[in-house]
Amino acid sequence: MTLFIVRHQHARDYPAHAVGATMTRMMAHRTGVLSIAVSLLLAGVIGGTTPVQAQTPQVPQYEVDPFWPKLPLGDGWITGGLGGMCIDGRDHVYVLNRQNVVPADLNAAQLAPPVIEFDPGGNVVRSWGDPAQLGDRLHDCHVDDDGNVWVVAAGTGVVQKYSNDGSKLLLQIGESDTYDSSDGTREGRPLNSDRAQFFLPASVDVDPETGDIYVADGETPRGNYRIVVLDHNGRFLRQWPLFRAATERDITPLPHCLRIANDGLVYVCDRQADRIQVFDRMGAFIRNIDVPWPAHAPSVNRRGGTRGTAVVVAFSPDPEQRHLFVLNQNSVMVDVLDRQSGRVVSSFGGGPGRYIGQFTLPHGIAVDSAGNVYVAEQEGRRIQKFRLIAR
Repeated sequence: MTLFIVRHQHARDYPAHAVGATMTRMMAHRTGVLSIAVSLLLAGVIGGTTPVQAQTPQVPQYEVDPFWPKLPLGDGWITGGLGGMCIDGRDHVYVLNRQNVVPADLNAAQLAPPVIEFDPGGNVVRSWGDPAQLGDRLHDCHVDDDGNVWVVAAGTGVVQKYSNDGSKLLLQIGESDTYDSSDGTREGRPLNSDRAQFFLPASVDVDPETGDIYVADGETPRGNYRIVVLDHNGRFLRQWPLFRAATERDITPLPHCLRIANDGLVYVCDRQADRIQVFDRMGAFIRNIDVPWPAHAPSVNRRGGTRGTAVVVAFSPDPEQRHLFVLNQNSVMVDVLDRQSGRVVSSFGGGPGRYIGQFTLPHGIAVDSAGNVYVAEQEGRRIQKFRLIAR
């Protein structure tokens, strides 16, 4: 506290008639000084010199919507494993059906088409796709700003661009059943060559600013292990590998997913290392985001598995994309990460199982404009919606 000292002459030094007036002026001065002191003290408190506890940002919370999608699907359809999914600007959800059903199931059901489109209410509004043209082991999709649907067929080794209704193949990158390997087959040695041919591609995204196409080329350890960038016509531009420190040479590079953030950063699932790697558009490594194993997991040989904690990612719909949603196949949950700090702020899902809210090998994730999260399951052969109930 600041002390104010007022010096004045004794009253006896003044003539008698002046004492009253002088005392009145002194009292007024002291009152003014006290008011200033109190005002400064309050200003210090209000202005922030006294610590004020910051509010903790609210963590998003979710609950499963048991009535999404609407059943039955189509005309008595049965789906195989759902290899991937994506969402467009209208919040329409697209799922990739691998059609790998048990033949006897077709005695009582019809095989669902390879691509199924749902509206926000969970109704099937369109389905399409020629399995022979689309190729083997559908793995990921992306809907660009023009509504075109990009599909990755990992097993066939191609990336395709379709019109929104699937009626027209607009572009194919790579030659079907020809691989970027030493002998052009899936048995050959991966080349990671400077050309628009893939070896088990895993994921695709399109940069809305440049139109460039980004592909994570490396779905399994047998294939390539790179991120490829092509122009809007599919011509090769550049590539880069996953980052490895000197002590990490024994970790197999496996870029299983790829998504481009609004700020232009490229997020890639480093599946075998249980983390996400972040790059700029030119491939400069920025940082790792480690995704932890479940607390109850074994403490040894954690990197020896084939599933991984970072399998597929999606961003929250706010402009800053504050949250990152990661499919963790080890905990069989969805981890919600703060994108800036990389910290896990929450998780949701019921763990492994086939009941509502649980997952059986989840393999695709997307977030709509309202913040609802959709998860597609490969072995569970279904898609589930998780409503945002608090943010």
